[in-house]
Amino acid sequence: MDLTPRHFKTYAKKNLKNSQLRKAYQFATAHALLKRKEQVRTIPEWEELRNKAHELKKEVIEHLGAYLEQLENRVTTNGGTVFWASDGREASDYILGLAQKFRVKTIVKSKSMTTEEMKLGPLLEKANIEVVETDLGEYIVQLAREMPSHITAPALHKTREEIGRLFAARLGIPYTSVPEELCTVARRILRQKFLVAEMGISGVNFAIAETGTIVVVENEGNARLSIGMPKIHVAVMGLEKVIPRLADLPVFLKLLPASSTGQRLTSYVSLVNSPRRPGELDGPEEFHLVILDNGRSEILANPMMRESLYCIRCGACLNTCPVYQRVGGHSYGSVYSGPIGAVLTPLYQGMEVAQDLPYASSLCGACSEICPVKINIHHLLLWLRSQVVKEDCSPWRERAMMKLFLMGMQDSFIYRMGSNLIRAAMRVSGKRDMALPVPGWTEARDFPPLAKKTFKQLWKDLEKEAQD
Repeated sequence: MDLTPRHFKTYAKKNLKNSQLRKAYQFATAHALLKRKEQVRTIPEWEELRNKAHELKKEVIEHLGAYLEQLENRVTTNGGTVFWASDGREASDYILGLAQKFRVKTIVKSKSMTTEEMKLGPLLEKANIEVVETDLGEYIVQLAREMPSHITAPALHKTREEIGRLFAARLGIPYTSVPEELCTVARRILRQKFLVAEMGISGVNFAIAETGTIVVVENEGNARLSIGMPKIHVAVMGLEKVIPRLADLPVFLKLLPASSTGQRLTSYVSLVNSPRRPGELDGPEEFHLVILDNGRSEILANPMMRESLYCIRCGACLNTCPVYQRVGGHSYGSVYSGPIGAVLTPLYQGMEVAQDLPYASSLCGACSEICPVKINIHHLLLWLRSQVVKEDCSPWRERAMMKLFLMGMQDSFIYRMGSNLIRAAMRVSGKRDMALPVPGWTEARDFPPLAKKTFKQLWKDLEKEAQD
């Protein structure tokens, strides 16, 4: 399913009419928020951890070059290979080159938003390499040929009945909607892929500069199998994923599971330091770390947007966002959806492509309130809105109306004249007591009718009463 941020409004209008989809999103996000709330209550130092994580990410981003160099040196010393990619195509070409060099036929891949951002899978498949997503949610959306609809729950938009029909059609099994039976089918197929795959590709939750350690957090064990069983392990990370020291990791390992899945700790936390060493019985023979820029350096250079690089991809802001809950992840037309996606997508893909996304927010501030690393997401959205205006990306009718409004606010004569003209038009049309029609606004929301008297008229009446 090829989606684009350009059509956010079209997708959103369509999804708003899908009551089943809205029900699925509202149920899933409400459940996630409840589990998070229960877990946070068990962590008395929660706010202290949030403050600490914010300061750690700030330290990293302010000194990113030094920490990335330290990470590269440690990974290389440990026997790994580091590749710096300026964009997604460069990173994908490097991985494709590795696969062709070692005559790889099958790749098992654990969940990675960064590789989704790169569109890695389609490129490898064009080269006749089988790429199998091994996270259950990612496996489902891969079978459906769709993009993920949530950062941590890729198949959030699908009901178990839909998944049952999908498995029956794509895997040739009898229809069932029983979750345990569906999981058993997926597990049986994926285990065979783990046994034959020559390459495993994983994402990176955190990369520790001090030790050169790659940290992968998961619940299904598929990432650990993708890392440990194939001969080649390729880890792909955005350059902002680095953290300073091993001693800093526990802070994030407390915040991430609670925020994303409402757990105290995920089932698996894998720390990868090197390829297989002499005498070791398992692990890859080669380890490659791909560090992706893809627009992140430009964000780093912008002091107004730099804070967006603090994101640890927990998905909590999606769960709490009233807009995301109603329009769904696919409406955003991007791998990154919800409030943080509305920030990142315009920065990664350009304002001309994603100009509507900064407006996909009520600015209620719930996203900033829930963020485990305290990113002021709604402030970033406001700044992006100002850039939409500065770059003349907004519709011409809106620009014209705002210019007229500005003229009225700056000149009392124009203001009075405009007010009188509107009142006269409403009176002549017989719609004086009806809601004022505003193009692009009153199609979906009410605009209050004009007051019977202006403020100045009311003020004059009060002055007259006082004199009498």
